[in-house]
Amino acid sequence: MSIPFYHALHVFSLLVLTGFTFYAFAAPAESRKKVLIVTGIASTLMFISGFGLITKVVGVGQGAWPVWIWIKLVCWLGLSALAGLGFRKRQKVPVFMAVALLLIFVALYAVYGLNPRSVG
Repeated sequence: MSIPFYHALHVFSLLVLTGFTFYAFAAPAESRKKVLIVTGIASTLMFISGFGLITKVVGVGQGAWPVWIWIKLVCWLGLSALAGLGFRKRQKVPVFMAVALLLIFVALYAVYGLNPRSVG
């Protein structure tokens, strides 16, 4: 598949994951199963499209991964966990919202600020 396809799928998955994560922070408990299914699918698509981009942009077998890829993996894991945590620990939702925004900012900065091949 092409780089633009992987990139579009990656950004779309990020938007869906972010939107449903924030929805989980305010959603009623009855919608838990639906929200967790959607965030799980979006997280998986984000993971697959991210590694598709890595193979196309960075290459396979080029040695150690750059730091920005490791940073994005940590941010992805953190963001993927927040929807479930939002349902379990309602009293900490304001903290989870701040963490989600911070993770998204750090991931974006890792790509556009630390990656020499980025557009910025």
